[in-house]
Amino acid sequence: MTARLSHLNDKGEARMVDVSGKEITTRTARAEGFVAMAQATLELILSGQAPKGDVLAAARIAGIMAAKRTHELIPLCHSLPVTEVTVAFEPSRDPPGLKVAATAKVDAKTGVEMEALVAVSIACLTIYDMCKAADRAMSFYGIRLVEKTGGRSGTFRR
Repeated sequence: MTARLSHLNDKGEARMVDVSGKEITTRTARAEGFVAMAQATLELILSGQAPKGDVLAAARIAGIMAAKRTHELIPLCHSLPVTEVTVAFEPSRDPPGLKVAATAKVDAKTGVEMEALVAVSIACLTIYDMCKAADRAMSFYGIRLVEKTGGRSGTFRR
């Protein structure tokens, strides 16, 4: 049996899902990604000596702001009153880089997965933007949903 995509109507046209009949529940989502970089770039970030300023503070704020505006970036997303967004970083020496993690929370009729994924994506892009003069070979990958809770479909853990 083929799964039906909720963002398509019976004619296969894109549509915004009607969530009016759903219950309001507390929903959370956690996403992660990784920014790979040269060891020297990681040291620059961790020492606070990056020429553009505090890379992690800027990336954290950018991720939070992006999560709140997800509905403006992804055409069929609902506008959600997020109640919490966190963005955290964990340095890695091997391979050199930063693990980026975001958690989003909402009391709503639909999930907050896209907000967590957008937060991670924009935080990664901000790290790249702030450090590209030092390391144009940086890359980011592995952006994925790690966990989601709440709603009719229940809990998902990767």
